[in-house]
Amino acid sequence: MAQAKLNARSSQEFVPIREIRDGIVVLKNGGLRMILMASSLNFSLKSAEEQEATIYQYQNFLNSLDFTVQFFIQSRKLNITPYLETLKEAEKNQLNELLKIQTREYIEFIKNFVETSNTVTKSFYAVVPYDPPAFETPKGALDSLLGIFSGKKNEVKKIPDEKFEEYKTQIFQRVDTVAQGLTSAGVRVAPLNTDELVELYYSLFNPGEIEKGRAPEIQ
Repeated sequence: MAQAKLNARSSQEFVPIREIRDGIVVLKNGGLRMILMASSLNFSLKSAEEQEATIYQYQNFLNSLDFTVQFFIQSRKLNITPYLETLKEAEKNQLNELLKIQTREYIEFIKNFVETSNTVTKSFYAVVPYDPPAFETPKGALDSLLGIFSGKKNEVKKIPDEKFEEYKTQIFQRVDTVAQGLTSAGVRVAPLNTDELVELYYSLFNPGEIEKGRAPEIQ
């Protein structure tokens, strides 16, 4: 038991996240991150005029920024476990024997189709950073954006609650700027809440577990 706790503690040292609160990722180095989920945009189906307008709006958005923003795409094998469980429950409660057989066959069809076609889902995100002046972090590509894979141990003490509220206002203003800019380019965005952030980071560090349908338990 003691060895298991020691291993868990050692693993946590490689995760530079101190906590996730109020939809904000607080890093061990004092930096704050908010993540927006973004919709996709089928650029090729737009007319030439619409494409030019989209590029122009996106260019204006980028030129208006005075802070860094990271865009990243997460590709994940489609997890249909919850859907299959719903179908199995429907099969169990089905009184008509013919419909029960058809439901069972449909379940097998869906399972085989997903396994053979290697279906992948893609999610699009924008990461908005805020590094308080007292906790300036390195401006490397990963350090300044996601800041989750840095091996540097510039850990700081926990941010006081009153300071956190002040920093939260600052990062919210940046999020509003990014949201308005992307919306003007035809991209819908929505900030991830605390539970959604936990699941996202869990999937980044444990991709195999998510594919098996093992979602994290929110404490």
